[in-house]
Amino acid sequence: MSHASGSPQGATGGSAVPPHPYKNKAIGLAVAAAVGGFLFGFDSSVINGAVNAIEGEFDIDPAVTGIVVAIALLGCAFGAWLGGKLADRWGRTRVMFLGAVLFFVSSILSGIAFSAWDLVLWRVMAGIGIGIASVIAPAYIAEIAPAAMRGRLGSLQQLAITLGIFAALLSDQLLATSAGGAAEDLWFGLEAWRWMFIVAVIPAAVYGILALRIPESPRYLIATGKREEAKAVLATTLAEGDDVEAHVAQIEKTIESDKKLESQASLKGPRFGLLPVVWIGILLSVFQQFVGINVIFYYSTTLWQAVGFEESQSFMVSTITSITNVLVTFIAIALIDKVGRRPLLLTGSAGMAVTLGIMAIAFTQSSGSGEDVTLDGSWGVIALIAANLFVVFFGATWGPLVWVLLGEMFPNRIRAAALGVAAAAQWIANFLITVSFPPMLAAFGASIPYLMYAIFAALSFFFTLWKVPETKGIELEDMEGVKVDRSRRGTSTSA
Repeated sequence: MSHASGSPQGATGGSAVPPHPYKNKAIGLAVAAAVGGFLFGFDSSVINGAVNAIEGEFDIDPAVTGIVVAIALLGCAFGAWLGGKLADRWGRTRVMFLGAVLFFVSSILSGIAFSAWDLVLWRVMAGIGIGIASVIAPAYIAEIAPAAMRGRLGSLQQLAITLGIFAALLSDQLLATSAGGAAEDLWFGLEAWRWMFIVAVIPAAVYGILALRIPESPRYLIATGKREEAKAVLATTLAEGDDVEAHVAQIEKTIESDKKLESQASLKGPRFGLLPVVWIGILLSVFQQFVGINVIFYYSTTLWQAVGFEESQSFMVSTITSITNVLVTFIAIALIDKVGRRPLLLTGSAGMAVTLGIMAIAFTQSSGSGEDVTLDGSWGVIALIAANLFVVFFGATWGPLVWVLLGEMFPNRIRAAALGVAAAAQWIANFLITVSFPPMLAAFGASIPYLMYAIFAALSFFFTLWKVPETKGIELEDMEGVKVDRSRRGTSTSA
């Protein structure tokens, strides 16, 4: 069997699917799963407002502070790997609940930490919970979403992440302002920075409750012999007129085929020990982080001060950037099932390479060193505009699309495990970028790091062009043979 991208048997383009009463159910389930992304975004940013207060509270040097900030990312990598393995044993929703519990408990313990080292332990626990959520949400959404709207629903994960980042920045500011400073007492004798962690129990509890209420993935249900339950779930998410029995039969056929390929159910393959499709997922994840997006969010104060903003204004500017990141995600949601994945990724890569290159050039004109960098004249404005355009290009393309692709591109028999490995690679890449920027800034100034990120953005363009298949409109059961059709720069499938 072979067919062009976006036109598989029984599928139609995203914009051609008529409204139906079941679509809202699919959207609701996707939103519930995407709350895990909110935890992801919240946790990645909540510590920013607490860093200085933690240094003062525990009298630690910047090196230890760096460990406290970045260690959660290694916990996330382990959680992503673990979540991928557990999802195939326990099911998607049970593992979601486990992630919520870990994050809930770690939020409280982080808030009452008595030393830097037990705070590190609780941050690792939080990271494991977030890593689990980061894997399960895209897998679950891909498995419950109709093919024609899978891209839009998968993009909700990134939208939730950006909303989580914004909520963390806003709550940090409100708590610090209410107490008169992050290190000042707020309620019950606890300082404001402690409450920054404790308030995370609210989204953690919401996520846990939702995980207990939403149905299990129909593919997992069929794989575990719960056929009627799977039919009931599919009946609420498929388009009106779709044959539920036919979909169940198709999934069963795939599962039977997978059993025959039991020896191939592992991720091991001929390319440096892994299957080629797993390497594509890993490299998508690494490129998403190696363009330096988290430098913009984690170390934005340095950039904004360099272009002339006072330190007291940095929160406002960072908030504007985070709002921009939220809004541009809607561009991806609007276009992903119409334009496709590859065109958006290619556009994003080109835009990020250009804007990061401009930032690298701008910072060659800076004076001072390390965090005391100043950009004079029009170069400050140019860097500011380029930085925000970079966020636009990332937020509309690579931010949401990588999570969509990771949720849908792997064959059914290895989806959860492969997604776990790819997501773990993403967290490790995030960690490397986070910890490497300060020493690079001190040693070389801002120009060299931004040039490095620009080169990675350019490389991501060619990687997408030659290696990333188009998955728009293709049923998950047909992902086994998806490959890049270089003659047409599109995608074909073959059985």
